[in-house]
Amino acid sequence: MTRFLRASILTGGLWVAVPGPAMAAPLDEVTFGTNWIAQAEHGGYYQAVADGTFEKYGLKVTIVPGGPRAANRMLMTVGKLDFYMGGSLIQAFSAVEKDIPTVVVAAHFQKDPQVLLSHPGQGLDRFEDLKTSSDLLLSKDGVATFFQWMKAEYGFRDEQVKPFGFNPAPFIANAKAVQQGYVTAEPLTIAKAAGFTPNVFLLADFGFSTYSTTVETRREVVETNPDLVQRFVDASSIGWHHYLYGDNAAANALIKRDNPEMTDELLAYSVARMKEYGIVDSGDASRLGIGAMTDARMKDFFDKMVKAGLFKADLDSRKAYTLQFVNKGVGRDLPK
Repeated sequence: MTRFLRASILTGGLWVAVPGPAMAAPLDEVTFGTNWIAQAEHGGYYQAVADGTFEKYGLKVTIVPGGPRAANRMLMTVGKLDFYMGGSLIQAFSAVEKDIPTVVVAAHFQKDPQVLLSHPGQGLDRFEDLKTSSDLLLSKDGVATFFQWMKAEYGFRDEQVKPFGFNPAPFIANAKAVQQGYVTAEPLTIAKAAGFTPNVFLLADFGFSTYSTTVETRREVVETNPDLVQRFVDASSIGWHHYLYGDNAAANALIKRDNPEMTDELLAYSVARMKEYGIVDSGDASRLGIGAMTDARMKDFFDKMVKAGLFKADLDSRKAYTLQFVNKGVGRDLPK
């Protein structure tokens, strides 16, 4: 963002204003907390920092990485961070239920990356076959969220579940086991460690219709500074386009700075899977722009969560989000 000074010159007896030298306007400083350590799944935001997109929109953005001991969602809620990268919409609906004044303003993942993995050739090659496994390795959070949908929608059973400690060794050792993971990471980890490519079942492709990697902020920010919110949403969406389809080397360097254990191999794998599965750029985003959301999609997922027993039907789910800042076709004219 720039401001242009205007000088006056005398022409034909009249003073006429003409454009003068550009002077950079002060940038609005913004903090954005992610929900995990830096990785390709955060790439669009790092890209917008690295290639100057945020700055073009008048923003100086500091990304605050999350992690197992971080509390970025709470910090956003109490005003210590301006924006937060949410996960599934379950968190957003829960905020409404608890009367927490936060709101989703964009959804940069059209599909949640959550997958279930199984060994090939073990009678577990279709999603429906997974109901026959006695060893579903799921985290506590997974059991409390997407597994409740699996039970309501497909008839999975509690007695199938075994604790998952985010270590692939038990899955690799047990050919009849099924493990949760992200489509952007765990298939590669298992292939490298075990020497076989697991079956991959993306829950989004079987009806788990939540948006993911949302942008959340406090309702007061939406009401008092909508221009700031709009600029952050637009710049982030363009950052995601550039990260997927442009030169993302500088963004990846920033990711590795914040997460030194990250590898170029995993970054490249994650980007390829996001593109292959349409995690960011598919569905409504294909016509409305990256970050798109619709009332119909929100209602569809909320109704499924009511059926799964996570929320009561009379909860006003519309309070969880706003379409004010999305669906404007931002970035649709950019080359792929």
